[in-house]
Amino acid sequence: MSVNISAVRAPRAVKGPAAGLLLGVLVVAAALALSLAFGGRPTSFGELLHAIATPDGSVADIAIRELRWPRTLNALAVGACVGVAGCLAQGHTRNPIADPGLLGIYPGAALAIVAGSLLPGAAGTGTYAQAGFAFLGAVIACALVVTVGSASRHGATPLTLVLAGAAVSALAGGIVSLIVLSSDAALDTLRFWQLGSVAVRGGLLPQLLPFIVLGLVLAVANIGPLNALALGEDTARSLGVSVGRARIVGLAALAVLAAASVTLAGPLAFAGLLVPHAVRGLVGADYRWQIPGCALFGAALMLLADTAGRVIARPGELPVGVVLAVVGAPFFIYLARRRRLVSL
Repeated sequence: MSVNISAVRAPRAVKGPAAGLLLGVLVVAAALALSLAFGGRPTSFGELLHAIATPDGSVADIAIRELRWPRTLNALAVGACVGVAGCLAQGHTRNPIADPGLLGIYPGAALAIVAGSLLPGAAGTGTYAQAGFAFLGAVIACALVVTVGSASRHGATPLTLVLAGAAVSALAGGIVSLIVLSSDAALDTLRFWQLGSVAVRGGLLPQLLPFIVLGLVLAVANIGPLNALALGEDTARSLGVSVGRARIVGLAALAVLAAASVTLAGPLAFAGLLVPHAVRGLVGADYRWQIPGCALFGAALMLLADTAGRVIARPGELPVGVVLAVVGAPFFIYLARRRRLVSL
C-alpha cells in the first residue's frame, strides 16, 4: 500500500502558515526597498524612483542601478540559500542548534581557499579561482561527512552525521591553521574571505544560479520524506520512505545551497541557525511551509543586515558577517529561552 508522504503533517503553526509566508513576502519587499534606498551615499525616495523609472546616468542612478541592485540580488540569493540550508541541516540532524557549518561546509571551503593561495603565481588568488575553490571545498567536505557518517551499519543517522561533521571540521580547521601559520599570503586571503560580505564578487551570481536552482529543487523534493523522518525513522519506513535516499537528496541540496552561499559571501555565522527557528515559530514544523519560509526570511535577514552595515559605518561599511554575529548572538539567546521555538 502506498502512502502519500507529502500529506504527513507536523504540529500546527503558532500562527497561520499562509499568514506567515505572506508576512515573509512583505518583509522581503520592504527589505529590498531599503537595500536600494540606503547606502554609503544618502538617496531620497524621488531619486530611487527616478533611477528605476527614468534613469539618465546621474550619480544616484549609477549608485542604485549598478552598485546597489546587483548587491541586493546577491543578498537575496545568499539569504535564501543559507535559510534553506539551515532548515535542512536542522531537519536531517534533528539538532536545533545545527547549521551548515556543522557538516564541515565552512571549514572545507576555508581549506580549499587557503590551499589555492599556495599555488604558483596568482593562479589561486583571483575572484573566480577563489570562488571555484570555495565551492569545491564545501561540496567535497559535505560529501566526506556523508560518506563517513554512512559507514556505520545503520547508515547515515543524525548522530553519525554530527560526529562525522565535527571530525571533518576539526581536521580541516587544523590543516588551515597549519597553512596560515606558514604562509602570509594564505593568512591574508583567509582573513579577507572570513569577514563575510554580499558585495558582488566579479559577477559570480549568474554562474552559480544553476546550482542554486538545483539545490532549491532538491530541497522541495525532500519536503515529503523530511516530514516523514520528523516522525522517526521507523515510522518513515512504514510510510514507504527510503531513509537512505531521503538523506542523500536532502544533504545534496544542503551541500549545493551552502556551497553557493559560501562562494558568494563567505561564511555567515548565525544566519542558517536563526532563520529556521524564527520560521518554525511562524509557520509550524511542517516542511511544506518551512522550506519556502526559510527562503523568504533568510533573504530578508541578509538584506536587512547588509543595509544596516552600510548605514552604521557610512561612508564605509560593516561586513554583513559582522552585523549578523552582533545581532544574532543575543537573538539566539532569546530564542533558546523559548523552548517552544527551538524544539524539533
